Amino acid sequence: MKKKTFVLVIIALVAHSFSSMAQRVDRTNFKAGIHAGVPFGDISDFSNFELGLDLGYHWGVSELIDAGISTGFMNAFINNDTLDFGPLEVQGDFPNIQYVPVAGAFRLYPTYDFKLGADIGYAVGINDGNSGGFYVRPMVGANISSTTEINISYVKVSDDYDFSMAALGILFLF
Repeated sequence: MKKKTFVLVIIALVAHSFSSMAQRVDRTNFKAGIHAGVPFGDISDFSNFELGLDLGYHWGVSELIDAGISTGFMNAFINNDTLDFGPLEVQGDFPNIQYVPVAGAFRLYPTYDFKLGADIGYAVGINDGNSGGFYVRPMVGANISSTTEINISYVKVSDDYDFSMAALGILFLF
């Protein structure tokens, strides 16, 4: 009798888990927003401001987890037309440093209004001489309404130089 009750309880719990997961999995979110960043590392020698566009699509995996894809555009503005490479000073018209990230996205929701996550993939270099590189962007976010999120993130592109920045962004969910 105990074994039969135990099996029925397990079946009921599994059925409940699948039904709540199905409700979450059916929910998808398109996200679009902007962010502003402060570069540091090697890139801070050339730029002191970055603006970007964030786009993503997430699927609910469970009540606590979303997974999806993300992309966007990042533009680090070059300070001036003279760059100093130690003993070598180069003058000219230098392009802004630009990337288009293509990444997988993962979000963990400890509460409805708070999230932790990361985007991991490849950042495609857009400007001349920019080969792109491995892209990682861990982030912490909070809902400020049911359709608006504010987040803080660290962006790292492993290229021939260190493209790193801290960013503050706002996303709108559709």
